[in-house]
Amino acid sequence: MGVFEKLKNGLKKTRESISNKIDQVLVSFGKVDEELFEELEEILITSDVGVETSMNIIQQLRETVKKEKITTAEGVKDALKRIMAERLSHEQSGLNLSTKPSVIVVIGVNGVGKTTSIGKLAYMLKMQGKKVLVAAADTFRAAAIDQLEIWTDRAGVGIIKHSEGADPSAVVFDAIQSAKSKDVDVLICDTAGRLHTKKNLMEELKKLFRVINRELPGAAVETLLVLDATTGQNAVSQARTFSEVSQLTGLILTKLDGTAKGGIVLSIIDELNIPVKFVGVGEQMDDLQPFVPNDFAEALLGE
Repeated sequence: MGVFEKLKNGLKKTRESISNKIDQVLVSFGKVDEELFEELEEILITSDVGVETSMNIIQQLRETVKKEKITTAEGVKDALKRIMAERLSHEQSGLNLSTKPSVIVVIGVNGVGKTTSIGKLAYMLKMQGKKVLVAAADTFRAAAIDQLEIWTDRAGVGIIKHSEGADPSAVVFDAIQSAKSKDVDVLICDTAGRLHTKKNLMEELKKLFRVINRELPGAAVETLLVLDATTGQNAVSQARTFSEVSQLTGLILTKLDGTAKGGIVLSIIDELNIPVKFVGVGEQMDDLQPFVPNDFAEALLGE
């Protein structure tokens, strides 16, 4: 199965929620008028696109329809697809892995699919010919270290770990020294996901980044936040909180195949201006997909 087909299958529930409703509305309305725009706005809002984002999209659709003199249902849907793709686009979408080693710090609350995303990301990079090492710096839970070890074994990449309760920064320090000596291309660092102790988390992350900056001055560092798409608008508030704690460079959105709330992607990008870099659309090792705005819009609103 190709990458686009996987994405399309993964977004099946969201597409059925958004696209089918839009098609029904477009068919039932004989003409393109204000009532139609209001119906479309309501569909977007109920699909977790977010109130403000939905209103902005429909306002843009009104202007496009007027400017391009669109009179057909098909024309309206095409215009909506273009607007969505445009809004999903972001200048910096790929990973910056310009130094050796480059560092990817992965953050996110427990249960969002952080560990599986790290395993899949490590596997993807390895398949691209890169030498990858993972630092198990979520030392808060022994289970987190064990789970990460299972995923790094599956991905066929190395792991640096300490015991439960160890200093996360010490794990990262050791991992950096190992990455340097073993000529590693990418070091991926797991971190603890404890949002309820925001102050501790903030201090922990600051310390971790200080170690990275001190030991690898000038290294390309990506900070990726993992969000569970099934939590809808809650994912937006998580992203907002983590962006206060850390300078996020991108998002990984997981479990899109298990939800009708894929519209949340539009809300996150619109409200927080953080690029989505990867989307998870299944359980398999290769089910973490690079985020391509046009493909996503097509998979969301296509046939």
